[in-house]
Amino acid sequence: MAYGKVTQKVISELAGIVGDSYVWTTEEKREACSRDETTTLAPEERFLPDAVVAPSSASEVSAILKTACRYRIPVTPRGGGTGLSGGALPVMGGIVISDERLNRIIEIDEKNMVAVTEPGVITSEINAAAEAKGLAYRGYPMSVLSCHIGGNIAENAGGGNAVKYGVTMRYVLGLEVVLPTGEILNLGGKLTKDVSGYSLKELFVGSEGTLGYVTKIILRLQPLVSDRAVLLALFADTESAIAAVPHIMTQGKLIPSSIEYMDSFCYSAACGFLNEELPAEGVGAVLLVELEENGQDQLDLSMETAGLLMKAYGASEIYVADTRSSRERVWAVRRNIDEALRAAHPVQADEDISVPISAIPEAARALADIERRFGVRTANFGHAGDGNLHPTFLKPDTMSVDEWKRTVNDIEWELFRVTKELGGVISGEHGIGSKRREYFVSLCPSGNLALMKKIKKAIDPYGIMNPGKIFDL
Repeated sequence: MAYGKVTQKVISELAGIVGDSYVWTTEEKREACSRDETTTLAPEERFLPDAVVAPSSASEVSAILKTACRYRIPVTPRGGGTGLSGGALPVMGGIVISDERLNRIIEIDEKNMVAVTEPGVITSEINAAAEAKGLAYRGYPMSVLSCHIGGNIAENAGGGNAVKYGVTMRYVLGLEVVLPTGEILNLGGKLTKDVSGYSLKELFVGSEGTLGYVTKIILRLQPLVSDRAVLLALFADTESAIAAVPHIMTQGKLIPSSIEYMDSFCYSAACGFLNEELPAEGVGAVLLVELEENGQDQLDLSMETAGLLMKAYGASEIYVADTRSSRERVWAVRRNIDEALRAAHPVQADEDISVPISAIPEAARALADIERRFGVRTANFGHAGDGNLHPTFLKPDTMSVDEWKRTVNDIEWELFRVTKELGGVISGEHGIGSKRREYFVSLCPSGNLALMKKIKKAIDPYGIMNPGKIFDL
């Protein structure tokens, strides 16, 4: 598709909408929007927009998109830049719309148990504001301290609490959305139930910014839970660890807020990175199980039940973290796996497959086979409670960059083939973006892909909204 250029005339029109101070064409500002956290990008790879613009209202976003539509200029929404799929990269150049001025928590409505925010709010700030009112937002991902809620909406982000609380979409009650042609829609509201026609807001949650720009969000909140504890269970192998997961819920009749999985390599790497001295001898796999209850007696009973079940399935040792500091100590290991791996292995490729829970051991065996066949170290961790794994492939020091690129491509095709055979999908929470587009187009059922393209064309007839992501028109 041929796109228009950002000319001086366009720059002047954008400045007329948001003011000269909020339209940038400097190298520094454009460079800041040229990358995200996608690990397969080479250090020299970047995607520079022609201009960055920061609106402060839905009406300004509307005017920007009308201008872009008139000149057929590609537009890329930009949040915190924490994405792992290239979803916020301006791969076609054009205009980046930054959410940095759309950063207000408009309201914490206690009576209706909702938060109303703009997209540029850091997700942890929503949690803090809700907690001050005795409430909690439960849809947050692992990058809660740096990601923006607008990006969470775009990716339908998940995280460590998804096994009990679900992912972002469960908490979105309403959206204000600006379509690529400039129309402003208000979808849903402070409502628990709404079956008045098609449920349109769900169409935009997880659409990766390809259908419109979200300018206001109404989120469901829940009451705070008073008591919490984390069990760190050590197993000899992945099969034993994963075998315990469904039984915690079925036999134990517990729904932990988190059930996280780490292989021994990830666990050791994160402990070393943090100078942490948690037990590690003879460990092949680790489960981190977080339990929440209202009342210490009930929490003690839940911990005992979960602990006995994990012991029955082979846990050699269980470390109990039942204070704020000890919980943070254990969670820090899980949260810092990415940082630990990047520090030791700066060139890597991380993935985001989602499989049925029972298929996790088979997926782990397939990853071990890939490691042997391709001679590439594989680190495996993720959310055992919902089957979302993040296998990460680490470049050997002896492998050239060109050979690495070819090898990663072959590895990912093999990984995604196995994932599909296991009844899974190639992304559980990070999205397709530009990184997985080729694989997605090849593996997605043709009827599904055709329908997605029809929806995209109907809403974005000129294909200007975040082009180069998910699929091409």
